[in-house]
Amino acid sequence: MTDHLNSAILLIHCPDRRGIVRAVTDFIFRHGGNVTALDQYVDAEQGMFFMRVAWSLDQFDLERNDIDVAFADALGREMQMEWSLEFTDHVQRMALFVSQHSHCFYDILARYETGEWRVEIPLIISNHETLRPAVERLGIDFHCLPVNKENKAQQEQKQLELLQHYGVDFVVLARYMQILSEDFVSAWPHKVINIHHSFLPAFAGARPYHAAYERGVKIIGATSHYVTADLDAGPIIEQDVVRVSHEHSIDDLVRKGRDLEKIVLARAIWQHLQHRVLAYRNRTIVF
Repeated sequence: MTDHLNSAILLIHCPDRRGIVRAVTDFIFRHGGNVTALDQYVDAEQGMFFMRVAWSLDQFDLERNDIDVAFADALGREMQMEWSLEFTDHVQRMALFVSQHSHCFYDILARYETGEWRVEIPLIISNHETLRPAVERLGIDFHCLPVNKENKAQQEQKQLELLQHYGVDFVVLARYMQILSEDFVSAWPHKVINIHHSFLPAFAGARPYHAAYERGVKIIGATSHYVTADLDAGPIIEQDVVRVSHEHSIDDLVRKGRDLEKIVLARAIWQHLQHRVLAYRNRTIVF
């Protein structure tokens, strides 16, 4: 479900206690807001409360720049809350990192070109020239930055500078076949989305479908997650599986796996664009 375009969204987590929902909705009500969506979850083991609330700004009496301070004064500090405030009319700017595997890349471009997502793609970064013609056909800036052991730090610094220059909000690794350094990831916490060609944890290495075939698996999967310094161990946003059998060849597994990767990554991007993902420690709450 898509939120009203003139809305604000709060993603909140804090120690659980009585009256949190009432306090948040009362804050919105007292300033003339109308709640249009509200989801909450309590992790009883951790004693933590999680919430996503959206409200219309049509008659809200606080200026956008004043909401954070007013919320902190009214209840945020007292209830030890951590929160992010988002606005639905802000069109996010997404950068793609790609290599030569093109299935996720083309799926994302199709959704972008047809207007399925309210998002801008100001640039695409690759370590190969292969996909340049497809990118430039849409008028998107393409930057090729080949990476090897000797120049990795230098090239990542250029990547970071490009992301800042283009005002990028988040990054999608559309089968970008390079491991990002800890310094890069720490500069973009919970803002780099990856697609992994397995139902994590699973077969590692460059030939996962061949390994899966040799083991005679009955399902194959895909996982989209936020990137952290621990390889393929970040908070999971979306996963799915498809059944296979002894009759399927390696080519069949690759074809089915790539289809799954596209849809799982697309779902994860959609959830992120809608501000429905709240990362806490190494888990996510997806509202």
